[in-house]
Amino acid sequence: MAPNPRPIPRFIADSTQEGIPHGRFAERLAEPFRQACSKIADLPDGVEAPAELNWFLERAWGGRVWVPCTTRTEGPSGALELFGHVSYVQPPDGEPTDFRAKADFTDVLAEDNPDWRIDLNDDVIGSWRGENGRGGDVTMIWGRPLVPGAVAATAELDMETVDQEAISNERFTLIALDALKGYGDDVFVQVKLWNRRAMELAAESLYV
Repeated sequence: MAPNPRPIPRFIADSTQEGIPHGRFAERLAEPFRQACSKIADLPDGVEAPAELNWFLERAWGGRVWVPCTTRTEGPSGALELFGHVSYVQPPDGEPTDFRAKADFTDVLAEDNPDWRIDLNDDVIGSWRGENGRGGDVTMIWGRPLVPGAVAATAELDMETVDQEAISNERFTLIALDALKGYGDDVFVQVKLWNRRAMELAAESLYV
């Protein structure tokens, strides 16, 4: 087989091992996430994360485990969504350590956009460097289907699947290369939803 003209990394993250956090561990994750929310520079005064946080499936990449989160709260002008993630180091035979969190907020909500078919959040968590200056962003993407029947989500670069994960409790988490540079025009990731018959239900870019 001839060398691949675009040798980019695919399926770089571990599949979820524990699923959606719950119980005491979810409470442990909530502490750094709330602290991150409290440090958002332009968060309106008095706004804070509510008691209920919506955790997504964890994925491991780059020596850390990444757990996304979203939650709704009320701001001075209406509903807001707080979103972000907590990451930590998981030793093979020990307790999780080195918890870190990042958070932000938005007033652009799914219920105000009836044309959306996927409710997406994303954050760049690293980078990939190829040969001769080529590279891209390692990006975590998490979200919810807004169409019925979705059982799996994929991340694609130029029609090539680079990550996939089953949807659990109407939530999914992907980690994939994005904003690929150096192979002609920049290539951006597209997220797709699939039903049990492997039929495409929806496709969304992170940049629309």
